[in-house]
Amino acid sequence: MEPGSRKVAVVGVSLADCGRVTGATPYTLHAQAARRALADAGLDRARVDGLASAGLGTLAPVEVAEYLGLRPTWVDSTSVGGSTWEVMAAHAADAIAAGHANAVLLVYGSTARADIKAGRRTGTLSFGARGPLQFEAPYGHTLISKYAMAARRHMIEYGTTVEQLAQVAVQARANAALNPEAMYRAPITVDDVASGPVIADPFTKLHCCLRSDGGAAVLLAAEEYVRDCRTTPVWILGTGEHVSHAAMSEWPDFTLSPAAVSGRLAFARAGVTPSDIDFAEIYDAFTYMTLVTLEDLGFCAKGEGGAFVDKGRLLARGGELPVNTDGGGLSAQHPGMRGLFLLVEAVRQLRGEAGERQVRARDGGLPRLGVASGTGGWFCSSGTVVLGRD
Repeated sequence: MEPGSRKVAVVGVSLADCGRVTGATPYTLHAQAARRALADAGLDRARVDGLASAGLGTLAPVEVAEYLGLRPTWVDSTSVGGSTWEVMAAHAADAIAAGHANAVLLVYGSTARADIKAGRRTGTLSFGARGPLQFEAPYGHTLISKYAMAARRHMIEYGTTVEQLAQVAVQARANAALNPEAMYRAPITVDDVASGPVIADPFTKLHCCLRSDGGAAVLLAAEEYVRDCRTTPVWILGTGEHVSHAAMSEWPDFTLSPAAVSGRLAFARAGVTPSDIDFAEIYDAFTYMTLVTLEDLGFCAKGEGGAFVDKGRLLARGGELPVNTDGGGLSAQHPGMRGLFLLVEAVRQLRGEAGERQVRARDGGLPRLGVASGTGGWFCSSGTVVLGRD
């Protein structure tokens, strides 16, 4: 087979224990997710020759590989925030296609919630004050306030309302209600979102993602491995990645996310258009992220995201475009860099394994195409992956 010509499939996915997890370490959750993904695929650990990991250990992914008993000959420790896992999936797919690896495990685990409860860490209000960030730190910008500023700019430019942003949270919770693994499942209303404590104008508490513990793993493999796996393969059809800025002062347009580039690249490489997609898994640390990413991926025109979500088109069952079908980071789980969870949910949907929250294609059958788009930093980076099944 010619180098670069191998097809690449996701053959195993899993979640570690998520939500409120006590008595576990991040390493424990890494191992739990990894074992479950390998069991899902039915592939022996000895056949894994690639590892992608970020966010844990002094020498990530070396320490994770050692803990998992792996000796990979291909590694990736790219760390670009929440989009890390979509970017890593792109790198792994390229490596497998080129023959540099055969089976690559992407794995993540975090005890973000438990660590705060135990006083082992504090909330992540900022990413520090070194490098370009030193010029913004004196003004007191927190991580949340940067997203809030961007949301407010969209409201000024396009007339987007806080009630439309709240609809994103309401619909995410409606999806979570159908997900037994979601951390919060009780229905909420726009009034519930609006009446919560203000975190950073215009965001109240329910505009912001929850904080949980948890982990996830995704196993990618070359096409010739598929016959040895027990699962239906989900193919990586196209990927894209983009970084846009570090300092807010270097971000030309607060209403344009890097998904506008990563999405365009991923769809072009997959040979599909947004209108072909059956569902989307989108990083949603804040409600505005969902809205603006929908615009930038091309599901609606720039400035029309508010009207798009206001019509209820995100609902998992019967909606025109099901989004964040597991409840997303707003309601299901968010243990830090959540991008890997988007890929897990996308694969489960394409396999038809999503239970009550299973979405359907326009013809009533199982979905054939899905997209996972992760965002990192404060809209600093984006990775988009188009996935499909036979």
